[in-house]
Amino acid sequence: MLSRVADVFPSAQLTGSEVFTAGLAVARRRVPQAELCQLDARRIPFASHFDLVGAFDVLEHVDEDEQVLAEIRRALRSGGGLVLTVPQHAWLWSRQDELACHVAATRRPTSNRSSCGGLRDLASNLVRGAAAAPHVAVPPAARRRGRRGRQLGAAHGKVADAVLGAVMAVERALIRSGLRFPIGGSLLVVARKM
Repeated sequence: MLSRVADVFPSAQLTGSEVFTAGLAVARRRVPQAELCQLDARRIPFASHFDLVGAFDVLEHVDEDEQVLAEIRRALRSGGGLVLTVPQHAWLWSRQDELACHVAATRRPTSNRSSCGGLRDLASNLVRGAAAAPHVAVPPAARRRGRRGRQLGAAHGKVADAVLGAVMAVERALIRSGLRFPIGGSLLVVARKM
């Protein structure tokens, strides 16, 4: 995501964080102009520092999700924004969630939680409908069981990547036009510090 932000906003001052050093090494190769730091989102060492924070598929890995949101709020300047994504629909819980170290099916969000800690919702929408389709097609018992050592969809190939990429491009265009989706693999939330 940081690489994409750098492409779209080449003059932005970027800071990236990761709890694991291996992730920082990858980010350093992809976005050499960004300031990178290792940190735990439950203890962000910045106050009133950022205009915008992006947290993409982070909260589902942390039991203390409300604490993370409070820390993000503290790190934002007054009027600053938050863009986050989280997996959606507890009934989509699968072996893939376990392999990805998601906390628990009951913690997989079913609604927007960004209103805690003084963050005000500006917009939210379900996204990645195409990504949810393979999960919906698999019976719940099979989703929970999964294949040993493999994530669902991990070996789908270049053709499937191209098809899903085109579907996602159409989905993004529809979202920009104001369409709200009833199902999606993720919830996208945009919020502002009050």
